[in-house]
Parts: sequence; C-alpha cells; structure tokens
Amino acid sequence: MRQRDPDFGLSEEQRLWRATVRAFAEREVAPLVDEAERSGTFPRQLWRRLGALGYLCLTFSPDYGAAGADLVSDAILCEEMGRVCAGIAAGVMVHCGLATKIIDDFGTAEQKQRYLVPAIRGERDFAFALTEPGAGSDAANIQMRARREGDHYVLHGTKMFITNAPCADCFTVAARTGDAGAKGVSIFIVERDAPGLTVARKLEKMGNHSAETGEVVFDQCTVPAANLVAQENDGWRLLMSNFEPARVVHAARTLGLAEAALAAAAKYATERVAFGQPIAKFQAIRHKLARMATKLDAARLLVYRAAQMHDQGLPCGLEASMAKLFVSEVAEQVTGDAVHIHGGYGYIRDFPVERYFRDAKVYTITEGTSEIQCSIIARQLGL
Repeated sequence: MRQRDPDFGLSEEQRLWRATVRAFAEREVAPLVDEAERSGTFPRQLWRRLGALGYLCLTFSPDYGAAGADLVSDAILCEEMGRVCAGIAAGVMVHCGLATKIIDDFGTAEQKQRYLVPAIRGERDFAFALTEPGAGSDAANIQMRARREGDHYVLHGTKMFITNAPCADCFTVAARTGDAGAKGVSIFIVERDAPGLTVARKLEKMGNHSAETGEVVFDQCTVPAANLVAQENDGWRLLMSNFEPARVVHAARTLGLAEAALAAAAKYATERVAFGQPIAKFQAIRHKLARMATKLDAARLLVYRAAQMHDQGLPCGLEASMAKLFVSEVAEQVTGDAVHIHGGYGYIRDFPVERYFRDAKVYTITEGTSEIQCSIIARQLGL
C-alpha cells in the first residue's frame, strides 16, 4: 500500500520523534511480542530500557528526570507502541498515565523523590486502582474505604480489572474517606508489600494478553498517612484533572492498533490470489480497504487535534472524548474488516489480525465506555 504522510500539521522535530520511536518499537519491542502474548506476561526488561531512553512519563516535570515533552509527542509514542503491540502499550501507558501523573501534578516533594523518580527511570512500575466489582463507569460510586488511624490509613475493599496489578511494585489507589459521591474520594500511594494487600488473582482476558490484569484485595491494608496525595476527599478533582490527556493517549494507542490492522490487510490483499488475480483487484476488497483508510485518517486528525489543543492550554474535554469515542469504535470496525479480508486465515493465530481483532474490543470499554463518552459529548454541546 502506498505510504502516505501521517503527520499533517506536525513539526519537523515531532516527525523525527515518530521515526525514532517507530524504529525503537520495531527493533526492541516487536521481538518480545509473541512470547509476551503466549505467556500472558509483560516483558519486565522493557521497564528499565524505556526508562533509560527517557520514554517513560514523557510529559512529566524535568525536575525529577522526565523529558517535559508535550502531549503530541506522548501521543506519537503511544501510537507507535500500539502499532506493534496494544497489550504492551497498555501496560506502559497505565504506568505513565493516571497511576503516576497524579503524583507528578499533586504529590509532595518527598512522594515525588520516593516514587516518581524510580517510576520515570523504570525502576518501579505502577498500577492505577480505581475500578471495583460494582463501580466501573460509575467511578464516583467506589465503595472501598480508607480510615485514618494515627499516622496511618487503613484501606479495606476490592479493586477489579487493574492493569499491571500482577507485576506492579506500587499502586495508586482511590478510596472513600468521606461521604458518598465524588466529594468523598481520596488518593493513596500503596506499595506492593503493604500489609493487607493481595493480588487475589490474575485475570484471563479475551485480548491484550501481554498487559497483565488482576483483582486486588485490600484487607485492612495499612498505609502511611504520608502516602495520601494532596488532601482528604480531594481525590476526584485530582482524577478529573487528568482524564482529558488520558483519553487522548488512549485514542492514540488504539489508533496505532487499527493502523497495524489496515497495513496487514492491505499487504495480504495484494499477495492473496483468487480467481486468477490478487484479491485487492476486486472492487469489494478495494472499497473495504478504502473505507478503512478513510476512517483512520479521520481518527488520526481527531487524536492530534485534541493533543494540540491540550498543548496550547485550550479546553479539550469535548475533543478528547470525541477522539476516544471515534477511534475506539473505528478500531473495532477496521480490525474486523481486516479479519474478513484474510478469510479463514484471519481466524487463526498464524496471522496477527486475529490478535488485533481481540485486542480492539476492550478500547470501547476502558477509559470511559462509548456510552460515557457520548454523554460527555452531549453535555459539552449543551444538550
């Protein structure tokens, strides 16, 4: 398939950055994918390698060793990682997202030195524990409690679907310290060996096998009071401050996955011969590929518009939700079409489109379901 310029509106520096991270992903991440997916484990060696290159927590403050880059650059990294492996990209992006961004934005100097610096270096990996068995989209309804006892807090409850949980060194945890609703939530940093913390089970998923996901139980788990981030009952404000960029990088990662599916489908269609000619010569296949490419170009523009608005200090809640909604649903369509173009071969694991199809489904669910994004968009439109 003819290569097009995917970087409309990007600076020369940002274009160079894409070439750099694409080469890294293809050279150092791609060889790890098959084993990571087969074993269902995140390749641990990537943490220190990403940290050594300065690729972790890209937008964080340089005062603690991060690059201090813009969101567009972070989106480029997420897109290129997602193109190679959505599962590995998910593990990295959770670590670099809400799990540590809250500490970068609101943590004390001591918290940043103790937790953020090693996270940026890849010496400690983080998970973000918000979702519960009964509180997913209704995140403000979390039930896990935290009560102050002297110089400690005691956390009690269960978190579900926590990416990185089986391998994480630290957890950024939302727990209820006040009344019901968003205003009663607080954020804590909890180390893996904290008394009372147990990763109860590793969850077996449809896709994203290389992103380890688990159920985490806090059974009267004791946490130093110094590990409270910001103030009691202020956690929802901390969370909301980062949802916009989180949705942009989520969309960028999903975009990369869908682009990989299109590339694989186009390659297969030019090589697979049926009825005496490559199937790419048949109008049905050509038109399917044309629609896939058009949808992805529209998706890319939505992602980078939102990222650029954020970098310019403009409100981008509407644009971030539009990008997240559109890209995740397009990824489902494009990966499904890629499987269809492959025919029977698309249904077996010899071809990567089978993995792309399984991986894509979760992205209409995480970081706010499509229904939640539609509600946000409608509200932003004044409806």
